[in-house]
Amino acid sequence: MTLFWIFLVLVIAIVLGNALTLLRTAKKPKIPEGVKPKPYRDDEENW
Repeated sequence: MTLFWIFLVLVIAIVLGNALTLLRTAKKPKIPEGVKPKPYRDDEENW
């Protein structure tokens, strides 16, 4: 029974650690102030 609780705590710790890592890396990238988007060209123009 004790082995079950140790295994359960280990699984919960791994899942929480992975979730926190994903949340930390899922932040939107910061774009510098002077960067402007390139104008969109329709793909149909190239035909």
